[in-house]
Amino acid sequence: MPRSDSASLFPSEPATSDTTTGWVIAHCDGGARGNPGPAGYGAVLQDSAGHVLAELSGFLGVRSNNVAEYAGLLACLDWALKHHHPRLRVISDSLLMVRQMEGRFKVKSPDLRPLWELARSRAARLEQFEIAHALRHKNKDADRLANLAMDRGQSGAEAAVEVVSV
Repeated sequence: MPRSDSASLFPSEPATSDTTTGWVIAHCDGGARGNPGPAGYGAVLQDSAGHVLAELSGFLGVRSNNVAEYAGLLACLDWALKHHHPRLRVISDSLLMVRQMEGRFKVKSPDLRPLWELARSRAARLEQFEIAHALRHKNKDADRLANLAMDRGQSGAEAAVEVVSV
């Protein structure tokens, strides 16, 4: 049953290895070449044993890096909901997005507010949701996928693509 109180969606302590069984772990990233500029997102979703469930990647057109970060988060949330995975732990190198999702930073940007509201709404539909910040070097697979999306978009090959491998 989904949680109804948003404060309980974001525990102060991240899950430990003893409590990660049944969780999907998602590393997501977004970026823009220039700010704003050609933007894309990437994400790698794994089961609790570390097996890759999906790789997501999409070109967003000209957007800000923060919009791209939220696009990566929303792609992870959408994937978890569509594939009936009720527990999602997201790891991102965007401190701003993580702190906004935790409720520790206000969402002042009119561009980010609707994305934040949508992400909070989707996270509330899960049984459990956690989000954590990681340094960039611990998020390199998601970064690679975001850069591939930007490469595809800048080459004119694709306007918007999502690559999923299961």
